[in-house]
Amino acid sequence: MWIVELRFLPTPERLAARPAHRDQLAALHTQGVVRMAGPLADDTGAVIVLDAPDRETVDAILAADPYFATTGVDVDAVRQWHPFLR
Repeated sequence: MWIVELRFLPTPERLAARPAHRDQLAALHTQGVVRMAGPLADDTGAVIVLDAPDRETVDAILAADPYFATTGVDVDAVRQWHPFLR
């Protein structure tokens, strides 16, 4: 499992790109790749939990979604996670 931590700025580009991004996350959720995703309560960032075998797969997922290259969206961290409860 992987955790992707995002940091946001309130840019119009980010807000315009968000619906398509959420559609992509929903499709990946249906496939079992995205386990959880959502913004922080203060909308300064978000967390995405991915069920991916390796960092290369995570990087490919991020590269396939233009949202992650949008002004106002920064990927702060990509961390491998080993949950003991699911």
